[in-house]
Amino acid sequence: MKSLFALTALLLAMTPAHALSDRELDSIGKRVWQNECAGTREGLTSWNTGEAFASLGIGHFIWYPKGERGPFEESFPELLRFFSANGVKVPSWLAASAVCPWNTRAEFLAAAHGERMNELRDLLAGSVRVQSRFLAQRMQAALPKLLAAVPAGRREAIHGRFDALLATGAGTYALMDYVNFKGEGTKPEERYHGEGWGMLQVLETMQGESARAFGEAAANVLARRVKNAPPERHEERWLKGWQSRVRAYGE
Repeated sequence: MKSLFALTALLLAMTPAHALSDRELDSIGKRVWQNECAGTREGLTSWNTGEAFASLGIGHFIWYPKGERGPFEESFPELLRFFSANGVKVPSWLAASAVCPWNTRAEFLAAAHGERMNELRDLLAGSVRVQSRFLAQRMQAALPKLLAAVPAGRREAIHGRFDALLATGAGTYALMDYVNFKGEGTKPEERYHGEGWGMLQVLETMQGESARAFGEAAANVLARRVKNAPPERHEERWLKGWQSRVRAYGE
């Protein structure tokens, strides 16, 4: 009970959410779009080889078709709800879809130039600022999860590093991009050999409190992930690109 009271007090004392300007949201949104989709309109609607879900929007938000679930957090339905709450008009067919309307990657690719896919791309290309605000909301919501996932003696250090990053533009971008890229790091399913690769693991291992320190720690955490990954996943093919992305946080 004492530890619960201590955590509650810590959460109540947290720094208020940093209000990003429209200019900051646009800038971060474009960088994330470049990271995930090479900044292209076509890249806003993807379904990668070997995956059981579509990746949509600037953050490649996951959307599972009916009957599919996996270890990775589904976020596109949350984005659709965020659109509605923020006055973004969503096509009626999309608003009515509880699951991804394309059941397989083959179906998705066959529909690549269809009317619905073009409507979806129009929506996503025209709402970069709102998607960026959605990323900012997820980043802020991550902190209580991180603090709840670690022993009381480690919370102050995690909180301090998070706040130090949030106090700078480069650090805010790093937090927003990485939590969308590799998650919070609190889900037991998102681990290999018991070791995660999310924001929590990066904050725990970073040396210093700068965006550069965060990026270097992220590069090391991702290298560990690849080393621990099942051989059949061949994750080494992605490591160079992943590390280049996170090391750019300090630039």
